[in-house]
Amino acid sequence: MKRRPFGKTGLEISPIGLGSWAIGGGDYAFGWGAQDDAESIAAIERAVDLGINWVDTAPVYGLGHSEEVVGRALRHLGSRRPLVFTKCSLVWPEGKRDIHHNLEAASIRREVEDSLRRLGVETIDLMQVHWPRFFDAPTAGSIEEGWTELAALKKEGKVRHIGVSNFKIEDVERASAIAPVETLQPPYSLLRRGIEAETLPYCLSHQTGVIVYSPMQAGLLSGKMTAARIAAFPDDDWRRRTPEFLEPRLSKNLAFVEVLRQAGARHGKSPGEVAVAWVLRNPAVTAAIVGFRRPQQVDEMVGAADLQLTDADVREVETALGQ
Repeated sequence: MKRRPFGKTGLEISPIGLGSWAIGGGDYAFGWGAQDDAESIAAIERAVDLGINWVDTAPVYGLGHSEEVVGRALRHLGSRRPLVFTKCSLVWPEGKRDIHHNLEAASIRREVEDSLRRLGVETIDLMQVHWPRFFDAPTAGSIEEGWTELAALKKEGKVRHIGVSNFKIEDVERASAIAPVETLQPPYSLLRRGIEAETLPYCLSHQTGVIVYSPMQAGLLSGKMTAARIAAFPDDDWRRRTPEFLEPRLSKNLAFVEVLRQAGARHGKSPGEVAVAWVLRNPAVTAAIVGFRRPQQVDEMVGAADLQLTDADVREVETALGQ
């Protein structure tokens, strides 16, 4: 799999990265239902076999569990291990499952140390601030305090590179006044295009590496979703509560998937591969995060990395969006 320069980091990464949100499992506010750890590890190993060279995770995914599973996979892979990108700023009190937002220096440092331990590595390849603020929840600390601490941790060698996730341009500018923001991780999909007007052009002009998450809108554009399957989601799958998976949007979204299916059929690809290839067309996007829970899913999606959509494909898909 060909690799792309990741902004100014000096890293070269595959166009698809393995997202490990879902492998954190369920039983917390943002869970995806039960997940088999052995299958998760097998999926990570299969991704590496097929040329994917980075994994994106976060402490809050499964309240530490995703990082622990990634750490187990890294030990299995040994010298073949992929780059590891993780995050900070979302924390939970010991013994509790309530998630809080914290950018205080002491909390950031503690998160980095905990991530190093769970992952079983000496240095984290990329540490990202998960959110500059967490919806309407109170925030401890500030962007300036948290970013100053991350810059210090980079100088100490605890992390190799520092970036942000879910930041607006004004948030990036606040952090950049202290130390360069090397990367940005925003949401981006055919159903969620808000970053096209300002954020992506800003990143392109500043040579900021961009890895987008949810290019298939949490699996909705994969081509495998049906109304019946969604209705059967377990109670601890957060997607049960998100508008795109609920009426009146659900029926329209599933109809749109059929347009992706038609476009993909011309290339021998799935709707999900079309959705991922579409985000990779944007010159500001370095790579896309794709969540894999089983090895078979890796085989089914890696074709998106080299799928070249034609102008006619793009017109067809984007015209359908306007209906």
